[in-house]
Amino acid sequence: MKLKKTFFGKKILITGHTGFKGSWLTALLIELGAKVIGVSIDSKKNSHFEQLKIKNKIVDLRADIRNLKMLKKIINLHKPEFIFHLAAQSLILKSFSEPIDTWTTNVIGTLNLVECLKLLNKKCFVVIITSDKCYLNIESKKGYRETDRLGGLDPYSASKASAEMVVSSEINSFFKSKYSNIKIATARAGNVIGGGDWADFRIIPDCIKAIQAKKVLDIRNPKATRPWQHVLDPICAYLNLAQALKSKKRINGESFNFGPTKYSNKTVKDLLHEMKLNYLPVKFKIKKKSNTKDKEAKLLHLNCNKAKRMLGWESKLNFKETIKLTSEWYSAYLHLKNKIITMNQIKNFLKDIKK
Repeated sequence: MKLKKTFFGKKILITGHTGFKGSWLTALLIELGAKVIGVSIDSKKNSHFEQLKIKNKIVDLRADIRNLKMLKKIINLHKPEFIFHLAAQSLILKSFSEPIDTWTTNVIGTLNLVECLKLLNKKCFVVIITSDKCYLNIESKKGYRETDRLGGLDPYSASKASAEMVVSSEINSFFKSKYSNIKIATARAGNVIGGGDWADFRIIPDCIKAIQAKKVLDIRNPKATRPWQHVLDPICAYLNLAQALKSKKRINGESFNFGPTKYSNKTVKDLLHEMKLNYLPVKFKIKKKSNTKDKEAKLLHLNCNKAKRMLGWESKLNFKETIKLTSEWYSAYLHLKNKIITMNQIKNFLKDIKK
């Protein structure tokens, strides 16, 4: 991928740029020399974005994507050449306590963004990031394909499936013509981990908080299997997809899975043991009763053959490399006076994919 050639000097709008994946994508695009316009509803005090100290290197805006008038104003003013839409209510457990916020953010917010694109009288390539949980999970051992049924039994998953349907409807109604300046595709990634994730109800942040507090971590579903992947893999996949939207007409309107190899599908217990091998000695016990009432899926796996066939993309990092990078980030933070090694990891990763 000749990423720098594609994105250097380009105006790129990222919604949700202060979130976990959004902050990594923002940092990566800064490294590539892009002109980033970030739109987020807020920025938490100790978030990865704040730790990176990069707000002065971008146009850093605060806006709620549910505010259509404000979003139109931003897009009309900055006229981005690329858009990456990551803004979302991204926590499954939170979706049970805040379903209205989850639905309005993930569905209406996405619809607002796509509606704003009608105002752009210039070429713009748009990647809408949803989730692997947009698939109706039937606990199948085979990997979900892009043509499989969408749906969800919890508010978060159902809202992501609905967002996919909203985007598909908008594309086919307004942006499918070969003469359209707007090209859109959706991206579905698996369980993303990496340094700088401090969200509640996520396994890695919970581990780090337990280590800091010298407490034993309660594990809800130790046998739950996930397609663990380091954050650098999917965000580079999003860039790859944006490149393809620009150069390949047939990509417009398509959806793509971006997950790790099947060998990275490991249980939560496997993840914890691997962290211990990388000098993050988290102590844990299995919780007998779960407040989630088993509403979280036990088995998730993506089939990424389409991305490999149409984009030439496949995951670069295996499970051990993923845990090693993640553990190194948090080890530096915990033991080297809150040292942030994000940019070093980005530079090393870019060197590796060039090879």
